[in-house]
Amino acid sequence: MSEENAHRTIPIHTSFNRAHLLLGAERELTLLTVLIVALVVASGMNPLSFGVGALLWVIMLGIVIRMAKADTMLSKVYFKHVKYRAYYPAKSGAYTRN
Repeated sequence: MSEENAHRTIPIHTSFNRAHLLLGAERELTLLTVLIVALVVASGMNPLSFGVGALLWVIMLGIVIRMAKADTMLSKVYFKHVKYRAYYPAKSGAYTRN
């Protein structure tokens, strides 16, 4: 074995490992906040609804950005956690009834 092949490394680009974020938050949660704010603004179409929509946008986006800073896949992990049951009884075989 030659000396130059002994320390061979293969670079992995960081974009392959990075989560897909939009405006610094999870893509799905950001688009959900946009939808909620659009519904609030479209419901009134007056200056009050625009003000409430802008305030809601800033607050909700701030929350989802903080969530993404803690964990970039926090909502996906939470929804998977919710699907788990509190107790799984012991089973003796693959075809055993609950």
